Amino acid sequence: MNCCSVLPLMLGIPLLWPGLMEIENVETKNVKQAVGSHLRVKRGWVWNQFFVPEEMNTSHHIGRLRSDLDNGNNSFQYKLSGPGAGSIFVIDERTGDIYAKQKLDREERSLYTLRAQVTDITTGRAVEPESEFVIRVSDINDNEPKFLDEPYEAIVPEMSPEGTFVIQVIASDADDPASGNNARLLYSLLQGQAYFSIEPTTGVIRISSEMDRELQDEYWVIVQAKDMIGQPGALSGTTSVLIKLSDINDNKPIFKESFYRLNVSESAPIGTSIGRILAYDSDIGENAQMVYSIEGDDSQAFDIITNNGTQEGIITLKKKVDFEHQSHYGVRARVQNFHVDEQLLKYHEDASSTFIKVQVEDEDEPPVFQLSYYVLEIFEENPQGSFVGIVSATDPDQRNSPIRYSVIGSKVFSINDNGTIIATYPLDREVCAWYNLSVTATETYNIQQISSVPVSVQVLNINDHAPELSQFYETYVCENAVSGQIIQTISAVDRDESLEDHHFSFNLSVEDSNNSSFTISDNQDNTAVIVTNRTGFSLQEEPIFHITILIADNGIPPLTSTNTLTIYVCDCDDSGSTQACANKGLMFSMGFRTEVMIAMLVCVVVIFGFICLMLALKHQRKQTLFPEKSEDFRENIFRYDDEGGGEEDTEAFDIVELRNSTTRRGRRTRQSSPAALRMLYRQSLQVGPDSALFRKFILEKLEEANTDPCAPPFDSLQTFAFEGTGSPAGSLSSLGSALTDQDGNLGDLNELGPRFKRLASMFGSSVQSNH
Repeated sequence: MNCCSVLPLMLGIPLLWPGLMEIENVETKNVKQAVGSHLRVKRGWVWNQFFVPEEMNTSHHIGRLRSDLDNGNNSFQYKLSGPGAGSIFVIDERTGDIYAKQKLDREERSLYTLRAQVTDITTGRAVEPESEFVIRVSDINDNEPKFLDEPYEAIVPEMSPEGTFVIQVIASDADDPASGNNARLLYSLLQGQAYFSIEPTTGVIRISSEMDRELQDEYWVIVQAKDMIGQPGALSGTTSVLIKLSDINDNKPIFKESFYRLNVSESAPIGTSIGRILAYDSDIGENAQMVYSIEGDDSQAFDIITNNGTQEGIITLKKKVDFEHQSHYGVRARVQNFHVDEQLLKYHEDASSTFIKVQVEDEDEPPVFQLSYYVLEIFEENPQGSFVGIVSATDPDQRNSPIRYSVIGSKVFSINDNGTIIATYPLDREVCAWYNLSVTATETYNIQQISSVPVSVQVLNINDHAPELSQFYETYVCENAVSGQIIQTISAVDRDESLEDHHFSFNLSVEDSNNSSFTISDNQDNTAVIVTNRTGFSLQEEPIFHITILIADNGIPPLTSTNTLTIYVCDCDDSGSTQACANKGLMFSMGFRTEVMIAMLVCVVVIFGFICLMLALKHQRKQTLFPEKSEDFRENIFRYDDEGGGEEDTEAFDIVELRNSTTRRGRRTRQSSPAALRMLYRQSLQVGPDSALFRKFILEKLEEANTDPCAPPFDSLQTFAFEGTGSPAGSLSSLGSALTDQDGNLGDLNELGPRFKRLASMFGSSVQSNH
């Protein structure tokens, strides 16, 4: 197929070639006649397009397709193919005429591309090559404008100035905008012209006058759009626009009432709500939020709180009121908006206010203490009934009822009718430094009216505790220690409380100050050090030292305590460390636990046997009160629970004679070794502690204790009786009586006074019967 020029396509003019098929359109027929035959330059198909008005009646003739080889003998057959061929468009196979079978709508489809073919009926061959042509549907004004985005709704602030943009509405026309004025629209208002205006070509709606939301809060505007720029015969469409006015804070709140009357009881607690007031604001939302305030209240007894939910003002009690002091109050409340823009302040000048009168109602009130709490002081160790302090309460009512006081929850203190608190026991700060009491006051005329007040009693310190060592010290000193060596650091504690920091001083006792073995050095920081005062110590000769340390505090008056520090001599290692001695002592004590248990078991067995022996001897003594002369009286011991007569004994005896009798006892002779030992014991009771005889007796007892298998392996305390220089009356015991030559001479007992008469008669009669 030959190419075609673009110019005929743009002009919509059918192009014909010599000897080819001619395509003739009704609208282009005149054009074809104008171009003439000078366009026929070569054989071939011609390209062309048809223009068909839309909405034409059915069977409308569009044009004719004809080959220039067709001589009219009906030997050629025309065929049509492509979209719409046979259904929308048909062709007369003999003549080549093309018809539209149904109405065409440009808005549905504006262009159809078809192919044409001509064949020889006799041979069935194509006479010409297949060629394409176009059928265009021309537009007519058959569509009205439509608003596709409806419904329209706009919000604009109230009191907006003229010309304020509101909203833009846009209509759409389905007609061809390139075909005349079919799709050119003009906008106008059918309703709402008094407050709004619209731009004809853009559809922009603007405000034409100020509007108050409180008068009318929304408006309906009807907009019309016409095509063909509004010319006669134009089509139109309408839409509605809902324009709402948003609120601005152009109204101040106003009280509905100019006067309020409220009541409050004088017993009402602080924070009690006594009434509500209400103001009205024409605005809505945030612009209607208001805040209340109190003005003109010199007493400052009331406050006002804004309820954000109901926008009410709640009057509350800011402080207690007293009917006897003031029975009524007058205050003024003020209200204003919470949020106010600066440009709208002109609407909020002269805030609204109202007057409130508050009447106080009289009530029977409980007693009132002068203070909300009391803090009292008393020194410790004060005697019973000491004064602590005074609390006072009064009846606030006019009748002024008498008050009774009582202390709750404490037996240490009591209170009398005038509110004086006294201590029922002596107090010790070291036991309890603070007492928290509750004192109640009760009206005599109405015992239901009770009030209480907390009372704190502080026990003040006096210096009644002497300082003492802070811990038990185990102190060791090496045998090879040199003079001036520190062997222990000690510190002290004091249970007393001091306003200033405690300061302790350390000194040795007077006796230990003369001891040349150790000295003490005060560090002046509540510690002291024990220092050796000589070189060399002996574990065998002096294994243990006891020094007495005096510790004084800085109290008023100062107190001093006596403390004993035990120092053990230690066989130290080469490094001179006493730690090995402490560990060795611990191991020694742990190692002897088993031996101690065995020794204790053996002692129990021995004691049990001794008890059995004593019971047997007692049974034997019961058989005969006084044994025969040949029996040994030394093994019988008689005990008398007579403590003497005190001053009566002094009056009954001649003290000089009793003292002189000591010399008579010295003439007794020792007969045997055991008897001599017993005599030695009796003589030890008659001599002073400095006697050599006493020292010998003690050494013998010490030797017996060291060789006793039942004695514990530790240091033990041995107690030996010592009666001083002896009794002038001599011994009353029968032990050793057979050793003397005065066994039968018991008549001397009658000379000792009335308290010895019974003893003399008993022993005197027994001796005579034996003789």
